[in-house]
Amino acid sequence: MTTITRVETFLVAPRWLFVRVETGSGIVGWGEATCEGRSETVRAAVDQLAELLIGRDALRIEDHWQVLTKGSFYRGGPILASAVAGLDQALWDIAGKHFGAPVHQLLGGPVRDRIRVYGWVGGDEPGEVRDHVAAQVEAGLTAVKMNASGRMSPAASVAELDGVAARVAAAREVLGDERDVAVDLHGRFTLANARRVMPLLEPYRPLFVEEPVVPENSHLMGEFVRSTTVPVATGERLYSRQEFLPVFQAGIAVAQPDLSHAGGITEVRKIAALAEVYDVQLAPHCPLGPIALAACLQVGFATPNYLIQEQSIGIHYNLDAEVLDYCLDKAPLTFVDGYIERLTAPGLGIEVDEQAVRAAGKRAHAWRSPVWRHRDGSYAEW
Repeated sequence: MTTITRVETFLVAPRWLFVRVETGSGIVGWGEATCEGRSETVRAAVDQLAELLIGRDALRIEDHWQVLTKGSFYRGGPILASAVAGLDQALWDIAGKHFGAPVHQLLGGPVRDRIRVYGWVGGDEPGEVRDHVAAQVEAGLTAVKMNASGRMSPAASVAELDGVAARVAAAREVLGDERDVAVDLHGRFTLANARRVMPLLEPYRPLFVEEPVVPENSHLMGEFVRSTTVPVATGERLYSRQEFLPVFQAGIAVAQPDLSHAGGITEVRKIAALAEVYDVQLAPHCPLGPIALAACLQVGFATPNYLIQEQSIGIHYNLDAEVLDYCLDKAPLTFVDGYIERLTAPGLGIEVDEQAVRAAGKRAHAWRSPVWRHRDGSYAEW
């Protein structure tokens, strides 16, 4: 019997919300519904949505997704989409375990044998950037991503703009011509600032520049895309095909849906198919935990237009716990020569350490986004 009998959530360090779905046959599926800084709210949403799943067949994944997403008059937004995402991942995990196959096999089979991954680098000064990039290269990565800046003035000074260019130049110096750097503007730049900085970055040929404008200003994306030769990426704060469509039409090159924010495997597969129509590659957002990463990889192994995968192993803000701490076997998510090999175990392809998760869930972990302000005291985009 694949009837759903129980749904549990675990808020664990450093800032992740895990979802556990149990069936009458004893099969357990895991998902990740993390919404950074709002996971307690998502947890309440998961509890409420669980009422629609208990007593139902876990294998009716598409039907469940439709009901969970559309079964209320008020729809959409990151809280609901993240709650649905965690449950959806868990249902796919159950399906894979039930049929004895990895999820990507259920999605049509593999189109590749390994997926390229990138890691984050920090550093406020060019020298620090060089050191952090060198460490990632030493770890075997062939691509990194970095923030363009910290807090950015609405009308950036010459020093602020030159500082961005100097840090990217430092990264390129270490990486050489055979490796890649992506640059995240993180929605911290006004359109004017973003347009001003791009000519300074173009000589360093970033893999892509990410989130040049905040998602609520997606109507400005086309103007930005037309102003630069660098491929443009966005999508970590877009939660559905409908929200991605305008930026596809605006000409972005890389879509970055988050498997824990954008409705899970079911919706991201559809986003990927829509992206293919617009010649857009996928590079899912995932500075999250092992379950979210495994879900991303399962989609990637079955998706032709999949560029690269973000992962947060060793990232500076993973405090009190690391990505692999909640895995019984760390080997499946270990990268070799900058790639993760195809996951072959049933379901999401990883074995969650339930004992470690339950122990971590008993401790309080309430992560909050910082609040930044400009020098005049007004709010600054984080």
